[in-house]
Amino acid sequence: MVNAAIEQHSQTDAPAKTGAHIDIQHVSHWFKLPNGVLQVLDDISLTVAPGEFVALLGPSGCGKSTLLRLVAGLEPATTGQVTQDDTKITRPDPSRIVVFQDPTLYPWRKVWDNVALGLQARGLLKEQRYRVDDALALVGLTEFADAFPHQLSGGMAQRVALARALVNDPQLLVLDEPLGKLDSLTRLQMQSELVSLWQRNGFSALLVTHDVEEALFLANRVIIFSDRPARIRAEIKVDLPYPRHRGDARLAELRHEALRHLGLDASW
Repeated sequence: MVNAAIEQHSQTDAPAKTGAHIDIQHVSHWFKLPNGVLQVLDDISLTVAPGEFVALLGPSGCGKSTLLRLVAGLEPATTGQVTQDDTKITRPDPSRIVVFQDPTLYPWRKVWDNVALGLQARGLLKEQRYRVDDALALVGLTEFADAFPHQLSGGMAQRVALARALVNDPQLLVLDEPLGKLDSLTRLQMQSELVSLWQRNGFSALLVTHDVEEALFLANRVIIFSDRPARIRAEIKVDLPYPRHRGDARLAELRHEALRHLGLDASW
């Protein structure tokens, strides 16, 4: 567990500014389909400051995850460009690590070996084995280093996925609904732990989530998208220090504002 890290940073309002600066400039994107083209993004311009945590909210299928893929360098934008520290993103890079909804662990590899994958692929494992141990300690799984994925709970498996990302010391963590399949209690715990990891490591974070409260609990800013093709409908600055408290009246106000932009405030 990372309770010690949470306590260590309980008075910290923002992470150290060591993360990537991401600049998304007038990005539009289309998919080629058998019967034509489908536009999913429409003139998106957005920046993520070094060490900032930004969350993306919007209707399902509007293009949020597509934008993450462009930022990660998994495919190029149809028009516009995405840069990291003023350099155009054209391909994946260890400085930008994606954490998906599914942990995608190799079932035949023990926890330690799953976390070591990035270093192994880059030829760094022999000299930097200590980083695997450090990453496991950071997510509270040192005692499970020799376990197999099937022996872990869902929350523990997602911690392994986070450790696998953090072992590469990324400048940007790209989070595509990483807590979406966890039970509600584990999800709440993991949200606090994710904040702690972000504060401790100082990376920038770009999160896609469908959970309004999660976005407001984690992020410095929440960007709200329209229906497909996604346009930026609103931007909410979450003007609250960390650690945040879920019963805070200001969070309730911001939740209502977010739901209003999403057209879902009538029942709140």
